[in-house]
Amino acid sequence: MTNENEQPEVVITVRENGPYRVQGPVRIVDIDGNEYDLSARKAVSLCRCGGSTTKPFCDGTHSKIGFEAAERAVAMED
Repeated sequence: MTNENEQPEVVITVRENGPYRVQGPVRIVDIDGNEYDLSARKAVSLCRCGGSTTKPFCDGTHSKIGFEAAERAVAMED
C-alpha cells in the first residue's frame, strides 16, 4: 500500500553521448507557459546536444553530429 502523501519518483538518467532520459511524472512548460502533453508517456528524452529539431525533446541528432559529453557524476560544491 502506498501513502497518498508520497510523491512518485522522478529519475533523470544521463545517456552516454545522448539525451537526458526523464522517467516519472513531470511537467514541461515552454517559455510562454504552454504545457507539453506528456499524458501518454512514462518517460521522455530531452536534448542536450543542441541539435534537435524537436527541442526540448531529443530526435537522435546527437548520433549524427558526433556529440560527446561527460556522463559521470561529480561532487557539487555548496
